[in-house]
Amino acid sequence: MIQKQLDINKEEFENLDERQRAAVEGYRAGKYAKLVLEGVPAEFISRFDSRQPIVVGGLSATEDRWGFVQVRIKRHRWHKKILKTNDPLIFSLGWRRFQTLPIYSISDSRTRNRMLKYTPEHMHCFATVYAPLIAPNTGFVCFNSFSSPGFRIAATGTVLSVDESTEIVKKLKLTGSPYKIFKNTAFIKGMFNSALEIAKFEGASVKTVSGVRGQIKRALSKPEGHFRATFEDKILASDIVFLRAWYPIKPHRFYNPASNLIGWQPMRLTGEVRRAENVATPQLKNSQYRKIERQTRHFNGLQVPRALAANLPFRSQIVQMKPQKKKTYMQKRAVVLGSEEKQTRAFMQKVLTVHNEQVAKRRAKKEENRASFKKKLAEGDEKREAREKRESKEYWRKNGRKRSGGDEDGGGGKRRR
Repeated sequence: MIQKQLDINKEEFENLDERQRAAVEGYRAGKYAKLVLEGVPAEFISRFDSRQPIVVGGLSATEDRWGFVQVRIKRHRWHKKILKTNDPLIFSLGWRRFQTLPIYSISDSRTRNRMLKYTPEHMHCFATVYAPLIAPNTGFVCFNSFSSPGFRIAATGTVLSVDESTEIVKKLKLTGSPYKIFKNTAFIKGMFNSALEIAKFEGASVKTVSGVRGQIKRALSKPEGHFRATFEDKILASDIVFLRAWYPIKPHRFYNPASNLIGWQPMRLTGEVRRAENVATPQLKNSQYRKIERQTRHFNGLQVPRALAANLPFRSQIVQMKPQKKKTYMQKRAVVLGSEEKQTRAFMQKVLTVHNEQVAKRRAKKEENRASFKKKLAEGDEKREAREKRESKEYWRKNGRKRSGGDEDGGGGKRRR
């Protein structure tokens, strides 16, 4: 039926001229079409290269809409550097090639999309970009720039979903210090600036560096930004109280269409701009790496009140010896080793360690051989018992009936006599 209908259409279209047939049927494969483009820049003609073909394509109605596109991206294993969030990246996606600012994220326990500062080394992550909406499962490639030497492809990936809204959060850690400590409560300062901020975080859980957990209760009336918090145990004045929160991040609505025939210039990185303008990189004091020196904390021992210690039973009495004023015999006879004696003792300790290890290996090998020998003996005993049992059965099967018959005859003879 389809072929019959095609034949009827072909006969009808042959009676029309080329213009009418093109208006009704459209241009057939193999025909030449003339495209007239208006508003073309002059650089398109002056920099035109006939060796590069011009590909003409069409966009669907959905691709003219704009929004945030979530993609799954992975840095190419041949690319030398990892990619940083909010650094400009050139996407070749569908019919378009454009520059945008991606924000990288990863699923944190399948509950939230946590922002990443850099792409992972050898695994996929998510990226959210502002771009024309495109169908899911569409592949793409990314470039840092078209003029970079070496391998140019920076990342590859596929489109996951398109949405007008995004839910990306960034970890925010607020720190404060106690200035007045009671039994299980404390007044904290330096974490917030106003009572309104504290009201937003009432009931939030806090924690100290030593691991004591707590909760934010109320803002104090007098010092602005101070609040009261309760803890599981009494905290120290040197403890730092911190609050872990999540801050929403919005991607930038940046879209720069790329073209390589009219002298297109991409957005440059901050380092490239500083290098071109000869501007020094600012060295922030808090951003510099420095050696961390932590003082050893000494905690006081358990102090039992005298009234309580006096009422303890005899077995639980606390016996404390008075410190001796004179040196004991062991303290007097203590020998201080010299450098040569220390080296000799260290050498002997190494020799003994090696010897003990060899002895332990030899003992383990003997135990292994002894176990295999015992196993072989047990197998021999089982085979011997089975053979003896089989021979015994065979013997009694042959000789048991004869003996029983001879006893009957002998008994009959005695009766006859």
